[in-house]
Amino acid sequence: MIDPPSGVPLWGASLIGWLLVPAIIGGVAGHVIATRIQSVKQLSTSGLFRKRKLGDRLRPPSRIAYLGDYFNKTPEAHALVDNFVRRAHRNHWLLAQDHWEVLVRDTMCTTEYAELGRAECLRQAQDLTSIHVRTAATAGQCVVCAARQI
Repeated sequence: MIDPPSGVPLWGASLIGWLLVPAIIGGVAGHVIATRIQSVKQLSTSGLFRKRKLGDRLRPPSRIAYLGDYFNKTPEAHALVDNFVRRAHRNHWLLAQDHWEVLVRDTMCTTEYAELGRAECLRQAQDLTSIHVRTAATAGQCVVCAARQI
């Protein structure tokens, strides 16, 4: 059993400790949250809801690239497909293509791509996704598989 503090100064120190520690922790947490909220990129609504040109509206959206098309492009693209399909997905092309599309879609839904046109958004998202996938695929892992616990 813990002995209670004897004397007024010890009671005062104990009371200050119980009040001060939660206040410091709350202040740090509040500062971190406020900093995070301020660092979020603000998008102007005029840029998000601008009217597209007639050509942009009539042109159908591009498709997410088929992984098989990367196979014969460059040695880097060939290595990406080889690692992503053969190592990370054990040569299961349909599963690898599905996970590729999930990753590209999730990349396209970030605020960095909100002001781009459809074709440019897709191109940049596929480029960035191929960079992110390369490291995990080289180790024989897939981010989507890990998230879905496949």
